[in-house]
Amino acid sequence: MTNDTFNMSMRKFLKQVGVTSQQALEAHVRDAGLTSGSLSAKVVLTLDGQEFEHVVTGKIDLD
Repeated sequence: MTNDTFNMSMRKFLKQVGVTSQQALEAHVRDAGLTSGSLSAKVVLTLDGQEFEHVVTGKIDLD
């Protein structure tokens, strides 16, 4: 299923996820005083009322 309404709504949601996640990560790194090394990260996306789970893992380098 691909239509303009779905695409626009999904892109708006994903943009919100990206922006707010970056802000939260930056605040955590700053507040924790982290300046070097790396962080292992995991994002779990679920949909209420649906049998759906998407997991993204990665590494965030600090230096």
